[in-house]
Amino acid sequence: MKRILRSAIGITICTLVLTGIMYPLFITSVAQILFPFRAGGSMITDGEGNIVGSELIAQDFRDPAYFHPRPSAAGKQGYNGAASSGSNLGPTSKDLRARATEEIERLKKENPAAEDPVPVELVTTSGSGLDPHLSPAGALWQIPRIAAARGIEPERIRKIVEMNIDGRVFGFLGNPRVNVLLLNLALDRYFGHPALSIK
Repeated sequence: MKRILRSAIGITICTLVLTGIMYPLFITSVAQILFPFRAGGSMITDGEGNIVGSELIAQDFRDPAYFHPRPSAAGKQGYNGAASSGSNLGPTSKDLRARATEEIERLKKENPAAEDPVPVELVTTSGSGLDPHLSPAGALWQIPRIAAARGIEPERIRKIVEMNIDGRVFGFLGNPRVNVLLLNLALDRYFGHPALSIK
């Protein structure tokens, strides 16, 4: 009995050391060497070297001179990385329909010059609640508002969007997308900071 107990404890300790300490340290070391940007959280810096966010997590842009991300269900105020989650509302949910209708009305008020219907991702949350990407259509739909807020021709902003579209992974996986944070930084890089600030 003691021999069996000793073996069980020994295997447990070995497994804990291997999988809980050695393996994570090895993988972290390899990642830091081969992919330091990704291993460090894909942090994005501004022109002065200050960290402004992560390429992987959405931020809540409300300023009309910037592209707005998808709505977030992560936390009470949304965009809380510690509370990442979707809304868990199904397509037949009355709450989801009410929330989507409310979002559509808000977006139409904020974007009176937008002619096309509101893209679906601008009124629905992603599975994580922190998706940093929009479809090109979701970004292009917002151009009239941004152009008016910045006093820039819409075609110049359209070119910035087109330059920032990421294609399908390996040419066939997923859909084309635009990272909202990188897109907003590109706006500031090309056209300067707007008079209004990010809230």
